[in-house]
Amino acid sequence: MSFGTWLFTRLHGELVGTDAFGNRYYIDRRTKGKKRERRWVMYKGTPEASKVPPEWNAWMHWNLAQPPVQGAQRKAWQKPHVPNLTGSDQAYLPPGHTLMGGQRARATGDYEPWTPA
Repeated sequence: MSFGTWLFTRLHGELVGTDAFGNRYYIDRRTKGKKRERRWVMYKGTPEASKVPPEWNAWMHWNLAQPPVQGAQRKAWQKPHVPNLTGSDQAYLPPGHTLMGGQRARATGDYEPWTPA
């Protein structure tokens, strides 16, 4: 977060809510109740857009008029939100990936790799 964003938030922002990751969501007091309210998020830690859960993302993009209810019941089929882990130590690496040793299981059937002549 830059000093300018922090200052703008202190002067014009009204806290609407927080999510499970500690991100804080704001609305501009000057545009509150108007057709297109100004909304933004102050990330906790590294600013990464994939850390915004789906319900807050819907609110940020004006798909929901009201902010999500804290502790709302999730459907049984909904999984907990996980940020994008690409490039981190917890990123998914399939079998045969060079960082996993580069060896994959042998192919079955009639597969023959192409070799240049």
